[in-house]
Amino acid sequence: MKKEIKSDREYGFIKEGGRKNKKNNKKKVLIVFAVIMFIIVFLVGRLVFLMVFSSEYYGKQAKELHQRERNIKAARGKILDCKGNILADNKSVCTISVIHSQIEDQEKVIEVLTKELGKDEEEIRKRVEKVSSIEIIAKNIDKSVGDKVRSYGLSGVKIDEDYKRYYPYDSLASKVLGFTGSDNQGIIGLEVEYDKYLSGKPGKILTLTDARGIEIEDSAEEREEPENGNDVYTSLDVNVQKYVEQAANKVLEKKSADSVSIFVMSPKNGEILAMVNTPEFNLNEPYTLSASDSALAVDSAAKQDLLNKMWRNPCVSNTYEPGSTFKIITMAAGLEEGVVKLSDTFSCPGYKIVDDRRIKCHKVTGHGAEDFTLAVMNSCNPVFIEVGLRLGVDNMYKYFNQFQLFGKTNVDLPGEASTIMHKKENVGNVELATVSFGQSFQITPLQLATTVSSIINGGKRITPHFGVKICDKDGNTVEKLEYKTKDNIISEETSATVRQVLEKVVAEGTGKKAYVAGFHVGGKTATSQTLPRSANKYIASFLGFAPAHDPQVLVLVIINNPQGIYYGGTIAAPVAQEIFSNILPYLGIDYDEEEAASSGGTTE
Repeated sequence: MKKEIKSDREYGFIKEGGRKNKKNNKKKVLIVFAVIMFIIVFLVGRLVFLMVFSSEYYGKQAKELHQRERNIKAARGKILDCKGNILADNKSVCTISVIHSQIEDQEKVIEVLTKELGKDEEEIRKRVEKVSSIEIIAKNIDKSVGDKVRSYGLSGVKIDEDYKRYYPYDSLASKVLGFTGSDNQGIIGLEVEYDKYLSGKPGKILTLTDARGIEIEDSAEEREEPENGNDVYTSLDVNVQKYVEQAANKVLEKKSADSVSIFVMSPKNGEILAMVNTPEFNLNEPYTLSASDSALAVDSAAKQDLLNKMWRNPCVSNTYEPGSTFKIITMAAGLEEGVVKLSDTFSCPGYKIVDDRRIKCHKVTGHGAEDFTLAVMNSCNPVFIEVGLRLGVDNMYKYFNQFQLFGKTNVDLPGEASTIMHKKENVGNVELATVSFGQSFQITPLQLATTVSSIINGGKRITPHFGVKICDKDGNTVEKLEYKTKDNIISEETSATVRQVLEKVVAEGTGKKAYVAGFHVGGKTATSQTLPRSANKYIASFLGFAPAHDPQVLVLVIINNPQGIYYGGTIAAPVAQEIFSNILPYLGIDYDEEEAASSGGTTE
């Protein structure tokens, strides 16, 4: 009996254990079911999210996988002169490309492109056989050639309309205008300075393709039209530029000079009417060197150096010793500070001793007794040394800063250089003396002309510039360009005195070869030497303005390394005289009949 009872207990335990296991199994099933349901709900929810809420996004993504994109260049804005003459325009060209997956007759494509483009067959074959989404074969192809290729109806060959920059006047103002690269972006000159206005926004052509990249027939192209660039109107005057270029080329050839730089600007507001740097280059072929330079282009690095030199704008990017034209600035500082008056008398023995240095006058026999007006007319170095010493270092540098001589002019051209001057703490009497008559430091031609403009215009510091306004394609003004000015850099009285003295320089002094009968011209000649002095190379220059009593136009002529006679008064002043004779009547400057009659009506 005891044994049976024990068995029953054991059996009861087993039954109870079975119920527990069954309960656990049921629980596990429920958990698995819940997990499966959760996964199903999650997947369904995700599917709903993708199909309903994200359908637009993923539809767009899927579409993009089957779209081929080609850019449409925007038409670059024009550059125009002050009279509306177009200086930089666009020419219709084509870009020819191939889509490898769409080519049906590869050999035919190679044959046609080789023939019509006039390129090497191996070069064409390499590009056509290249497996890529799209391969550009040629850019800037004449539209007539592009149309001829299109007429063959070759599958996989795309001809897209494009634009190439075109300069109607070829080399006119080349170093001012600049040019664009293959991407139609500005590289130098105004093209790069105003690129953000000129460039516009490119468009797109979108075509549908299947999974193999082949265009789907009868599927419409989608186009995003480009936004054309705006036009830039400048202060340049084509006619004035031509007058100046003619005069520059004439003296370049006559004097076998290395180069000639001339520019014409308004001393009242800083607008530049002309800027010539001979020799210029053809803007429509900006990578073509002259025959002499081509011989020096022994490798790619040498060629690039020669191109950079050819493109460089010396008026803005080069510095030089100005020589006696700088005496205008010394004179203005001396008169303003009151250390010299026109009636002050001096004696020039042909030199002046400063400390242990004997500094010569250009007239070695000396000018003898002279007042300050006559000293300016004679361009007497010893007198200007005396004015500089009277001013002293502190005052001289005070006026240099007041005239904003040390900084840049902020002209709207890239690559402007700064004045290279002695540090104030390193200036002794000898350095002060040489600076006073324009030696032992360097300045850009534009900085010199801008500073003199500010002195003769009544004392308003101006910013030289070309850009006047930005217009849309319909001629509506989008933006009128404005430039900084600063008043009262010198007094009106000093400005008037400087003008009066400089008119006498042209009428009776060293600048008389710049005289134009019937017009009141003021100015200053200069002859300076380049470094090293042992090379015996000179720079002849003349800075003049008219009318002297109310300057409307300023001209700076710089002749680099003229052969033979190299004095500024002898060879640079006549160039300015020729320019004034042409542009003063053209610009409507009043002709003074009384003045012409008093001079006998001659221009000598």
